[in-house]
Amino acid sequence: MRRLFHLLITFTAAIGLQSVGLVETTTAKEIKVGAIINLTGPASTWGQFHAKGHKDYFRYVNEVKGGVAGNKIKLTIVDSAYKVSEALKYVRKFSTKDKMDMMATWSAGSGIMAKPIIQRFKIPNINYSTYQGILKDPVDYVYLPFGSYILDSHAVLEYIKSIHKGKDAPKVGLLTYNNPYGKSIHEPSKQYAAKNNINIVDIEEFPAKALDLNTELLRLKQKGAEYIFVQNLPSALIMALQAADRANYKVKFFGTWTSTDPDFFKRGKGLIRDRVFMQFSGCLPGDDAPAMKILEELWERYGSVKKFDASYWEGVVIAMIMERAFEKAHKQFGKINAQTINKALETFDNEDMGGIVPNITYTSTDHSASFKARIVQVHEDATYTPVTNFWEPGKDKIILLQ
Repeated sequence: MRRLFHLLITFTAAIGLQSVGLVETTTAKEIKVGAIINLTGPASTWGQFHAKGHKDYFRYVNEVKGGVAGNKIKLTIVDSAYKVSEALKYVRKFSTKDKMDMMATWSAGSGIMAKPIIQRFKIPNINYSTYQGILKDPVDYVYLPFGSYILDSHAVLEYIKSIHKGKDAPKVGLLTYNNPYGKSIHEPSKQYAAKNNINIVDIEEFPAKALDLNTELLRLKQKGAEYIFVQNLPSALIMALQAADRANYKVKFFGTWTSTDPDFFKRGKGLIRDRVFMQFSGCLPGDDAPAMKILEELWERYGSVKKFDASYWEGVVIAMIMERAFEKAHKQFGKINAQTINKALETFDNEDMGGIVPNITYTSTDHSASFKARIVQVHEDATYTPVTNFWEPGKDKIILLQ
């Protein structure tokens, strides 16, 4: 009996220790996220509103949803000042000293240069720029939030071809920065054009610090470009519109989803008119999308914006993808850290994001998210009107809505 008594005590103690261990492993912890965003310097308005969207959505998750399975998200946002060296400084700090569970980088250049550090320390990273070069092998730990600039290039040119009148091939000119971001549309545009009877008549590059684009627009006009496809930030698009007016050059401008920010509409009064379009793989007011209701709740609750803004939208997009990865990491692996988050991301299989972006798929070899596009017209009152359906260029049928 005495021996049995001791065995019962030992067994009870063991169960107690296991229970304590279980409690310790499921205790809520902070999920640490670092975001390196351009808050000053060129296109800083764009970055500032990215930061607002990212911050607001995580605040919403913590305050309204109680965190992720009780784990609150701690977001640290720092300024890269649009400098790769500054971005890399913070990538190293976030990887070593701060030991973040996940990160976001901002530009094409910083995304490329940060990749070896991110892969060395095995911390998943989503890049705000959708530059396709970031996803060159190896793709481990680096992700895009939606389709790359290859998608934009194919979609814009397919739309131009669908609206072009006349027997001759449409004549398209490219107007881009002379950096990796700007050049990201060059090769995919040339390749698509060669296969689809589109004539790229000129490619004009310019530095990000250019003060005007008069010479570039005159060259495009002289080369006979009937449509201009731009890959530059909103401030440069304003200069392009001004230069077109000076040259009495009546032409439509088509951009990627990076074409607008709040300053663009302030400075674009009388310039935007009816000539600006862009590829935009996101929800808009008027869409019957659950995510649109979340965006509306965010700006009503926190007041960072008063209505839909495309740069604020992307901040929310990246925050929502991160939250979904945290949820799946907890559900599948019982803990949320860099390794489980990365594993969870690679289980995204046509993941429904409530319509804020097209459904996302990530695999161990493909981190490009999606390849769905739509073209929207940009208006001076900071609204956007869809002019096509959502479609996969080269595969689905494009439907013109107006």
